[in-house]
Amino acid sequence: MNTAILLIGGNLGDRTGNLRKAVQLIAETAGEVVKTSALYQTAPWGAVDQPDYLNQGLEIRTEMDALTLLHTLLEIERKIGRIRQEKWGSRVIDIDLIFFNDSILALPDLKLPHPRMHLRQFVLVPLQEIIPDYVHPVFQQTVSELAASCQDTLPAIRLNTQDQCDF
Repeated sequence: MNTAILLIGGNLGDRTGNLRKAVQLIAETAGEVVKTSALYQTAPWGAVDQPDYLNQGLEIRTEMDALTLLHTLLEIERKIGRIRQEKWGSRVIDIDLIFFNDSILALPDLKLPHPRMHLRQFVLVPLQEIIPDYVHPVFQQTVSELAASCQDTLPAIRLNTQDQCDF
């Protein structure tokens, strides 16, 4: 069994409903959802003229290999209504594969760990909630250490826990 760490997010439509639907589809098609973080609201990163995002970290157990999981996650995005038009543009849902076991991969379609995760509070803060002591296989620092040293100034604001997308 493999352990995968995901970050889900979106800033269009029913943001909470879209995250909830993503968690449900991940559980139905990708693997068992073991842990979920609270929801976090964050300002957009990159293209800033767009609505705020909601983000959530997930830990799942899956029998899939990393590339099969990635393709399954992309299909879930499509089912929820994701249309890829602009890098860092607004989206109904985004599902990023951040870690897969302790894998270090550099494939054309998949780089693990996620190559920019350590630069973004909207990734680190939710992950710090669910895997604070996980050691990044390249940087050899825990998620908590990466969060503490992150230079990103955009805060990730934890929302009321009743809004959490559990499964």
